[in-house]
Amino acid sequence: MRYLLLIYSNEAANNSAPPDVQNKSFADYMALEKELAMSKAKLAGEALQGISTATTVRVRNGKVQTVDGPFAETKEQLGGFYMIDAKNLDEAIKWATKIPSVHDGSIEVRPIMEFPAS
Repeated sequence: MRYLLLIYSNEAANNSAPPDVQNKSFADYMALEKELAMSKAKLAGEALQGISTATTVRVRNGKVQTVDGPFAETKEQLGGFYMIDAKNLDEAIKWATKIPSVHDGSIEVRPIMEFPAS
């Protein structure tokens, strides 16, 4: 079953962390990338650019509205994701616990909705 692991963290705190902390985080992500590749669980995954590059789009009463920035003001922002193949939710959660941002942010685990082939 496919799961999306959404990575939320505090972008401002991450950007202001000392270089050695940022370097360790990067190394931890590279180690996870290697482990996911070896397991063949990773289907996709990307880091996102900062929230200052986000645009939120809505259509209200037939009119398109765009707003700079993310949809909601929160302490944690969506910073990236992994799409994995896991046997079940328990296995997906195990992968989520290995994402470095789980220690100072949160990982949302969501199953991908499967539609029947047409």
